[in-house]
Amino acid sequence: MATNRTFTMIKPEAVAKGYTGKITDMIIEAGFTIKAMKLKQLSKEAAGEFYAVHSERPFYGELVDYMSGGPIVAMILEKDNAVADFRALIGATDPAEAAEGTIRKAYATSKGENAVHGSDSDENAEIESNFHFSAEEIVG
Repeated sequence: MATNRTFTMIKPEAVAKGYTGKITDMIIEAGFTIKAMKLKQLSKEAAGEFYAVHSERPFYGELVDYMSGGPIVAMILEKDNAVADFRALIGATDPAEAAEGTIRKAYATSKGENAVHGSDSDENAEIESNFHFSAEEIVG
């Protein structure tokens, strides 16, 4: 059953390049409501825990270093069909393959530095949201 919330992070390179406002504008213009948002720095331990699902993959260490290398902006978004609609808005992981008008086509620099994270299922959206936000931090 689809829910109406999803989780996203604006990744360190996009934050460092000053794309936070432009990406947030794209999210709002696509009809999402921001229910929670915060700028935070992930420790290596927190980044490792968040991406534990990838711990056996060869890129895991690089991913942890990258995600703990600068501030991120974490958000909980709300909209009907939120997960699928947000995945469409962010585009393919590789910006060279991302459709025009997507966040990654506009702001990602590579497959590894792809500007944003988006939950891939309703279950993961809930897990990832709870990783970054307490119930008190979520509006509505």
